[in-house]
Amino acid sequence: MSRRTRVVGVGMSPFSTPRRAGTYLAMAEEAIRAALRDAGIGYESVQQAYVGYVYGDSTSGQNVLYQVGMTGIPVVNVSNNCATGSSALWLARQAIEHGAADCVLAVGFEQMRPGAITAQWEDRPSPFDRFDAAADAALGPDGSTPMAPRYFGAAGQAYAERHGTAPETFARIAVKARAHAAGNPYAVFRDPVTLEEVLASPHVYGPLTRLQCCPPTCGAAAAVLCSDEFALAHGLDARVGVAAQAMVTDRPGSFAEHDMIKLVGYDMSAEAAAQVYEAAGVDPGDIRVAELHDCFTTNELLSYEALGLTPEGTAEKFVLDGGNTYGGRVVTNPSGGLLSKGHPLGATGLAQCAELVWQLRGQAGPRQVEGASVALQHNIGLGGAAVVTLYERMS
Repeated sequence: MSRRTRVVGVGMSPFSTPRRAGTYLAMAEEAIRAALRDAGIGYESVQQAYVGYVYGDSTSGQNVLYQVGMTGIPVVNVSNNCATGSSALWLARQAIEHGAADCVLAVGFEQMRPGAITAQWEDRPSPFDRFDAAADAALGPDGSTPMAPRYFGAAGQAYAERHGTAPETFARIAVKARAHAAGNPYAVFRDPVTLEEVLASPHVYGPLTRLQCCPPTCGAAAAVLCSDEFALAHGLDARVGVAAQAMVTDRPGSFAEHDMIKLVGYDMSAEAAAQVYEAAGVDPGDIRVAELHDCFTTNELLSYEALGLTPEGTAEKFVLDGGNTYGGRVVTNPSGGLLSKGHPLGATGLAQCAELVWQLRGQAGPRQVEGASVALQHNIGLGGAAVVTLYERMS
């Protein structure tokens, strides 16, 4: 029988640009110690650890954790592209629910280089070969645009052509992200931007301009998960639990239909969300706060519909009506999201977790969303994996 999982501690380092960041060791240690301090336990209580990162040598997870303690516990290094942090969280939750451990640490970090993400290995098959083939079939060859903005820009363009969406609608999401980030000390970009500034920034691909693309940043985040029994025995703050969680990978339709919206993970997100809603007995209309994977403004707009936050074809109205912000139906990315925090790949999923735990505890300060009893997390990585997590405020 599965057991309930509580999130009893979260922590993160302030995200920063690659030129200003410290080492991954310093960032990860800061996040881990903050999560343990928030939980009110020592590292010796942790029985397993799952550590996520994309750019780093094997066993970097041990290198990080050995700074905190050498207790002989299993340490599993996790790499799942942009969904890496949530994949570590997914494994930690599984360990708790299936009785393999009572207290588990999930950590994510990234020390990134400036500039667009590029392939690290040129002498072997790439996991993106089939993605590139599908994109080339849909769009024609393009050797000048970096992979991620090409994919997500083309997906936004396909959506706009299908539904008549104006370029300004996508740009409004970037304006909203900066407005939310103003209250987040962990975000890199907290200065407001206007719609005109977003639209006037250099064009990238499709409807995307530079201010609609998340920047590569460095940072770390961590979460302590435990069972009900462990929380009770140690007197921990167990108000927030994982109500349901799902991880989904690609099906043939992601590639066979030469549909850019499907190629960037729309179907994966929709399937994972449906599994979570069914398992938790929650309707998407119950969601009042969500952290979505806004690597690009186009993907945030697509995710509104994939996650059922607004019906198919209505995302533009959802944005124009303010349904995605304070005073609307669901506050999306109160942290400022990837667009404002930046996107240190391994840390992103656990930073989303930290934000939503703070929201459900009522500890989010000026970002606080009132009246939220459940919170939705969506983290996607091309290659691919979509992880959707529903947190609830428990008794």
